[in-house]
Amino acid sequence: MLDRALRRVANGHTEALETIYTQTSSAVYAYILSIVKNPEDAEDILQDTYVKVCLNASQYSSQGKPMAWILTIARNLSLMKLRAGKRISDIPEYEWDAIVDESARFNTEDRMVLDAAIAGVSDEESQIVMLHAVAGLKHREIADMLDMPLATVLSKYNRALKKMRRIIEGE
Repeated sequence: MLDRALRRVANGHTEALETIYTQTSSAVYAYILSIVKNPEDAEDILQDTYVKVCLNASQYSSQGKPMAWILTIARNLSLMKLRAGKRISDIPEYEWDAIVDESARFNTEDRMVLDAAIAGVSDEESQIVMLHAVAGLKHREIADMLDMPLATVLSKYNRALKKMRRIIEGE
């Protein structure tokens, strides 16, 4: 579905961008927020991401990984923002509420996992958890995207889950 929408955008049917945005924006925003940790910057980067998606849709080569392509754009824009010296702050409670409210896939338990991921794990571990749990990417896709060996991604993901489990259980 996303592949087809990207092809339509590439062919000048910009209304298909709405489909892409609707299906992916919650996960993309959560991922961006996990990197920049600033809601205002995350919102700006989210919008810039979809502008780039629209402008570069013709460069997307379908390999069945449209979400990975979109998240790569989001990551690159996020890292550019950080390199430009923008501030990093904790993610306010209301921002996580907005993420949870935007996606019916989240429940209270998911919220606890997300909060723990941000508070108790490294930035890299947090990004891996976000990409898998929020964006729904497979570990192999995450490894390709972050340019890491699959074993490293799996190890960091499992380590993050153990840390989060300890945090949730109050140890």
